[in-house]
Amino acid sequence: MNPELQALQQRLKHNFANPRLLERALTHRSFTSDHNERLEFLGDSVLNLAISGLLFEKLSQLPEGDLSRVRANLVKQDTLFQIASGLGLTTGLRLGDGEKRSGGNKRPSILADALEAVIGAVYLDAGFEVAAALVHRLYSGIELNAQMSAMGKDPKTELQEWLQARKMKLPLYRVVATLGEAHKQTFDVECTVTETGRSERGIGASRRAGEQAAAAAMLQHLMAGSQSGRS
Repeated sequence: MNPELQALQQRLKHNFANPRLLERALTHRSFTSDHNERLEFLGDSVLNLAISGLLFEKLSQLPEGDLSRVRANLVKQDTLFQIASGLGLTTGLRLGDGEKRSGGNKRPSILADALEAVIGAVYLDAGFEVAAALVHRLYSGIELNAQMSAMGKDPKTELQEWLQARKMKLPLYRVVATLGEAHKQTFDVECTVTETGRSERGIGASRRAGEQAAAAAMLQHLMAGSQSGRS
């Protein structure tokens, strides 16, 4: 293991029994076919469960809806990016030449995904309890409180709540197209509300970002229609 990964292990406070897992967690798809996307998928679920358990324990007075909003703020890309930057993941990332030149080691989506991949790698290496303990350490500097549920909601959450309040079905998201080269892709995502028959599109640097952009466009349309209906 190279010195950068050894130093990262110390910051994580976890020594990998299988160091290749950590190496893969920091490998972007632009570098090789043996990249971190499957670990990211796994780590996303581990992160959500670990955060859910933490909030269930620390914020016992909050109802389910508020807990969901607090969790959404804790696991959103901006929060993960800040944690990944503070952890020093930037120096350990393995990127293709094109991604390096375009500043990929500072791109929020890449760093957020890498952090989730690292959590997934720890889970595979040592099990859920160790991975959850890592998550708790990573979030130890963030004060958890009930007011976090009132923080700005992301567009997908706002759209879901807007529809649920009107007893409408949840929106459907579909990737219409993936644009650009492998190391710098953008995702064209369609959001459809069945009851209205309306679809809106959004583009982002990840599928998640594309879904948020599409949800924001749909919200704008629905709210504009609602206001015009009252005038």
